[in-house]
Amino acid sequence: MSPARSGKEQVAVTTPAGDVPAASGVGALAAEMKRSRVSFGDGALVACDRLVRIYSVDGVEVQALQGLDLLIQEGELTAMVGASGSGKSTLMNILAGLDRPTAGTVTVDGHDLGAMSRRERLEYRRSVVGFVWQQAARNLLPYLTARQNVMLPMRLRGAGRRERSARADELLALMGMAHCADRVPARMSGGEQQRTAIATALANGPRLLLADEPTGELDSQTAAEVFSALRMANAELGVTVLVVTHDTAVSAQVKRTIAIADGRTATETLRDVHGGGGSAVEYAVLDRAGRLQLPRDMTEPLGMRDRVRLEPRTDHIGVWPDTPASGGEAGDDR
Repeated sequence: MSPARSGKEQVAVTTPAGDVPAASGVGALAAEMKRSRVSFGDGALVACDRLVRIYSVDGVEVQALQGLDLLIQEGELTAMVGASGSGKSTLMNILAGLDRPTAGTVTVDGHDLGAMSRRERLEYRRSVVGFVWQQAARNLLPYLTARQNVMLPMRLRGAGRRERSARADELLALMGMAHCADRVPARMSGGEQQRTAIATALANGPRLLLADEPTGELDSQTAAEVFSALRMANAELGVTVLVVTHDTAVSAQVKRTIAIADGRTATETLRDVHGGGGSAVEYAVLDRAGRLQLPRDMTEPLGMRDRVRLEPRTDHIGVWPDTPASGGEAGDDR
C-alpha cells in the first residue's frame, strides 16, 4: 500500500515534454499579477481595480459595473456624475460597505472590501467610512435630537458620554447647526437636516465621506449651504469627500469631476477652482486595459460608430471614422 499523502505535499506537474515543471511558469505569472495589483493605487485612499458588479434581475444578468478603474487620493474633494443606470449608485454602495463586488478589487484605506467578513464590514462602516444619503429619513433617527443623532455612532463604538457630548457640540458648531442641537429632525429645514446628517457621518472620524445626491431635494441656496458644509469638512477635518450629484453648481466647484458611463469611468474634468471657478479641461479616461470612451457629442457629428481607424503620430494618436474617405491623408497631422 502506498503511503498516505500529507496535506502539505507538493505534486509535480510537468509539461507535455515531461522535463520542465509547468508550475514555475504559472507561479511567475501569478507573482507578476500580484505585483501589478499591489502597485496600482499604491498610496491612494480609494483604489478600484477592474471592478465588476453583476446583478440577476428576473433571471437576466445586468452588469452595473464593467471593469471600472478609479483612484482617489487622501484629502480630495471629488464629484461623480453619470446618467441613471450608469453604475454610480452601485459603486457608492460598494464603497459604503453595503454591497460586494462580483469581480475585481476595491480597497479603502487598506481595507479589501471584497474579502472582509460581516463583522469586519460592520466595523468598517462604523469607523472608516461615513455616508449621507439624499433622503433625510435614511440619515437621522426622527425621535432623536440633532445632538443625540450625532452622539449615537460614537455610543455604538463605546465612546464615553463626556467625549460624545463634546464631539457632537464641536461638529454641530462646525456645520453651523449649534442652534438646532436640541431639535428633532421634524423641527429642522431640509438643509438643516442634511447638515446634521453630515455631522453625524463625521462623528467617528471617518477617512472617507460619501454623499449621494445630498442636495437633490433642496433649492439652490440651501444646496449651496449643504455643499459648503461638505467643503468645510474636507478643509477643516481633512476627510476625503466623494459626492454623487446632478447639480452642476456643485460639480463646478470641485477640482475633479469623474463621469461614469456604462459601468466604467468615462471622463474626468479637472478644474482650477481658485478665484471662483477658473478654467476646466475634460479628459477621456484610459483604463488599465487600454480602453477609453469617446464622448458621443464628439463621435456622432463625425459618423463614428461600431469601429474607428487609428494612426499613430509622433505626439498623439489620430482617430478617424471607418469610411473610405476618412481623414489621415499624407501630411495631415490633425
